[in-house]
Amino acid sequence: MLRTVGDALSPLLGAPDTRWAAGEVHRRLGELRARNRTLRAVRAVVAQLPLDDETAARALGRRLTRAGTTAAAVGVGLGLLARLGEPEDVPYLRTLALLRGFAGTAVQALTALDAPTAALVWLAEYIKEGELRRLVDALAARDDNAAHAWLLTTPLPPGAVGPETARRIAEAVRLDEVVRADPVDLRVLAQAGRLLCRMASRRDYRPEVLAYAGAVAVHEALVARASALAPTLDHYAILLSLALDLHSGPSHLLPWPPGRREALLDGLESVLTAPSWAALTRGEPTPRADPAERRRAAWIRRTARQPFGPRDQRTGAPRLRIEVAVSDPADPDTVETRFLVDGRPLVPEAFGRGPGNAPEYLLDSGRLRATPEPREVQLAEAYCTEGCCGALHVTVRRDGDHVVWNHWRRPPASPHRQALSELPEYRFDAAAYDAEVARAESDHSWAWPARSTARLLAAGLRDRPELLTRWDCRFGWVGTAFSEPDTTTLSFTFWPGLAAGRRDTAGPWLQFVWDLPDDGTPPDVRAARVLKRMETTDPKTFAEVRGGSREHAQVLGFPWPEGQGC
Repeated sequence: MLRTVGDALSPLLGAPDTRWAAGEVHRRLGELRARNRTLRAVRAVVAQLPLDDETAARALGRRLTRAGTTAAAVGVGLGLLARLGEPEDVPYLRTLALLRGFAGTAVQALTALDAPTAALVWLAEYIKEGELRRLVDALAARDDNAAHAWLLTTPLPPGAVGPETARRIAEAVRLDEVVRADPVDLRVLAQAGRLLCRMASRRDYRPEVLAYAGAVAVHEALVARASALAPTLDHYAILLSLALDLHSGPSHLLPWPPGRREALLDGLESVLTAPSWAALTRGEPTPRADPAERRRAAWIRRTARQPFGPRDQRTGAPRLRIEVAVSDPADPDTVETRFLVDGRPLVPEAFGRGPGNAPEYLLDSGRLRATPEPREVQLAEAYCTEGCCGALHVTVRRDGDHVVWNHWRRPPASPHRQALSELPEYRFDAAAYDAEVARAESDHSWAWPARSTARLLAAGLRDRPELLTRWDCRFGWVGTAFSEPDTTTLSFTFWPGLAAGRRDTAGPWLQFVWDLPDDGTPPDVRAARVLKRMETTDPKTFAEVRGGSREHAQVLGFPWPEGQGC
């Protein structure tokens, strides 16, 4: 396909009659059916084509970007101006960047022709979140005051700034110097907190905060001045997120002088427990409050004390603490189980390629309970999946008065990273270990209502699988999504013949999903009602088809959802 598109376009780029050439671009791409789905491929071809007459190619690029009538043709124009554009093209490129699908190439073109920073900043105010990442990258690559000022003072959505980008921004703007300035802009102080939180996020293959040389200095300067921030939900969430990470996340592992990390936690606790800040943890938002604000306030109430509990002191046998970490709902991340051995976080130090597994997997299942029979447990999985970059496994067994963790399995360190130290065998006091696992299994204070409903439904369906099998259905999963945290989603698969034990594995099947938005009903009551309904009513009559195939849906007599493809 790429070679064919190149053959179609190459003779047109030097044509003196740009009107004719533009018409031919439309016609030839139409014949090749180079529609939106191949737009990226078309741009890639244009980037590699030889340009014997740059003036003619530039003129063609301008005609296509200003008068093109198909996405593919405009994409050709953008590709040409990314190579040959001039300052007069900036207004057109900036406008095209506002259109879906064109932002990436338009920003590349603007960057290549060294468009004024003001043009990029203007665009940032209007561009959609999903397209903002390239623009942020472009601004972070600029060494000018206007770009730095924007990056230091503009709150950026999570989709625009991942962990690595946050680190590059901090390095580009010399954040460790800026936050120590006197005076310091309070917007910069809050932004420093956001960037540290993003760097510590589990949405990457490694904790970027550990790769940021200025992390200790920024933490110290931020905490020292945190009391100057206004007591708002946003600022509370930033400081609480930092405290959680200092307590049990990757930032715990930074090269802290003795006692310094603990002093920073004390400083954050002092700020967040001051009367004006503590008031944010009391009461409910008004009924008219934005749902996102209500979620954030509820998270703060659930989490406010977690990083400030008693600190373990080493006394003989190693001590294990199990905690569930839930991130700020405004910057959603994986709900993870964290393990602290003698107060030090295990997973980021021993693995570092992804978060601890979900509490539903490790705690609700009883996987961490110790028996004389050794059992291998996956504690964490790489951000991309185990099949790609591995996982962290340990064997758990009871040995007399001790519980032993040994026979670790994890992928080797990458060639460009520091070698991993040998993991020790841990021998925990059995009584203390059992008590800690039991406490963690019974502690659901971290969960919000929809997540609690999901946990109770999973338990009910584990205990009573016949609630689904009687309808020829098999339980798939139940949980909440980043995009809809207040909705419990139950998935199951319809396999004809399952109830009678005659499931045809080669026959038609369908995936169904039942969405249960939180309606204020207590989770235990909500889950009981759902399970009761499945006792008497086929769930296929009220759940929606979400997977399988159109052909299977027709054979089984169910409507295939619009826009679902084939």
